[in-house]
Amino acid sequence: MKKRTLISILVIMVMTTFIGCSNNKVVKTSNDSGKVKVVTSFYGMKSLVDEIGKDKVEIYNVVPEGAEPHDFEPKAKDMVNIEQGDIFVINGAGMESWSDKVLKSIKNSNLQLVDASKGVELLKAEEHGEEKEEGNDEEHGEYDPHTWLGIESSKIQGKNIMEALVKVDPDNKSYYEENYKAFEASMNDILNTYKQKFEKLSNKSFVTGHATFGYLCKDLGLEQNSIEDVFAEGEPSPKKLEELVSYVKKNNVKVIFTETLVSPEISETLAREVKGKTEKIYTLHSNEESKTFVEAMKYNVETIYNSLK
Repeated sequence: MKKRTLISILVIMVMTTFIGCSNNKVVKTSNDSGKVKVVTSFYGMKSLVDEIGKDKVEIYNVVPEGAEPHDFEPKAKDMVNIEQGDIFVINGAGMESWSDKVLKSIKNSNLQLVDASKGVELLKAEEHGEEKEEGNDEEHGEYDPHTWLGIESSKIQGKNIMEALVKVDPDNKSYYEENYKAFEASMNDILNTYKQKFEKLSNKSFVTGHATFGYLCKDLGLEQNSIEDVFAEGEPSPKKLEELVSYVKKNNVKVIFTETLVSPEISETLAREVKGKTEKIYTLHSNEESKTFVEAMKYNVETIYNSLK
């Protein structure tokens, strides 16, 4: 009799599990760790979530590190992880062209979508020297999507992430708020320290692999030029290269910055042309040297500053 009772209890437990799964409702403690399951679109968003969520979150990152987030096509396993997540964080601003299609197929009504760039004053792609070819608006959108690489804009993104975590996990509200305050203070420290330093420089122009630092330039009063445009659409024409050589010489640029997603060959050629050198800069498409978001941002600003002194 006891054995039958035990079997009945086990059957009920199994049935309850399947019913719970069929409802497509995911609660915070549904995973083995009991942490908030956050799905991020690419590494830049993962790095931001790490700053705010720390050890209270379990993160699944969709776009492989070092891959281009814009043109990525999610796999079946990615769809499953998004479906089972508590929070799905995208950069927005047109960065993830695939996100709308993905979200239409998701049935988890409890999934919290975070468009991290919500509230950021977006820059038009051509506002920092990059003119797009006719017809590209439909493919890419008219705005520069690299909001996470600006100081002021990343603070807004961090706050959006913090608010979503609080909504999903209200018991740890103060934990997320304190982490955000620490993140905001660190970003303010970078801004306040280096804005004054850059103001004292006569040369504020630098060259990158592709135009990813428009928001940082806005924060610090800098000007970037680039080998490839905002959307890194291939090698520049001979005319563009000629213009870059002229720009580098005119502005006494001695350092050409290289990035993960752009081949360094042209940067190296350009550097040799002006007897300069290349140096890496982080775009947070991958975990480079295990730097945190704040550490990568500080490195970028400091490295740009040192190249202009």
